Amino acid sequence: MAVVNEIRKGVKARPLAVTTVLSVIGYVFVVGTFAGVLDFYPELSAEQVRLSAHIIAVINTLALAALLAGVYFVKNKEYRKHRAAMLTAFTLILAFLVVYLTKVGGGFEREIVGAPTGIYEAYLVMLAVHILLSIVSVPVVIYAVVLGLTHSFAELKGTRKALVGRIAGGAWILSLALGIITYLLLNHIYGAQPREPRGELLVLAAGTAPLRVVVHRIADWLLGSESE
Repeated sequence: MAVVNEIRKGVKARPLAVTTVLSVIGYVFVVGTFAGVLDFYPELSAEQVRLSAHIIAVINTLALAALLAGVYFVKNKEYRKHRAAMLTAFTLILAFLVVYLTKVGGGFEREIVGAPTGIYEAYLVMLAVHILLSIVSVPVVIYAVVLGLTHSFAELKGTRKALVGRIAGGAWILSLALGIITYLLLNHIYGAQPREPRGELLVLAAGTAPLRVVVHRIADWLLGSESE
């Protein structure tokens, strides 16, 4: 218990440093998986890839429900329930990450086919926004979780947790909602075919350096907010 308390104190004293380290680790796993550098994933069959897509949709739906519940609880000042809901959502997102990276690293990505003009373009826009929000919200979400886990409810009133939480929650909710919509279009309304991963597309094209810039800029903003 003493060791746990010491770790908690260290994280509490350096939330931005912890956020940056965890964010970079997450980005490395995502970029490494899409680039094919991390090749320790088990090989998946086409049926397992399709099953993974359905599992991801269930996880995302549960995560979205937990987030919406968290918003409801915080608006009604039920802070303990809010914390439980948000930690549930964060745990589900970690589960999503494991399943998704396994699907990409051990299987393949798919693209929509059969969608008419207009729907196809809308699908691409929703997918792009979903991916972009997923990328840029990582440090903000982690920062909010770190604050929530290391500060008491009274201590949180002296931080920018409420502001950061609103930004993280809004980006997270929109990203999940768009992910669920694109899943329905790809798997239940229209068809899908295998494709080479080309771009989560933004991540691989951009490389890791711009991701570090994103992390540091968000960290600078958070640091400025914290000092106010």
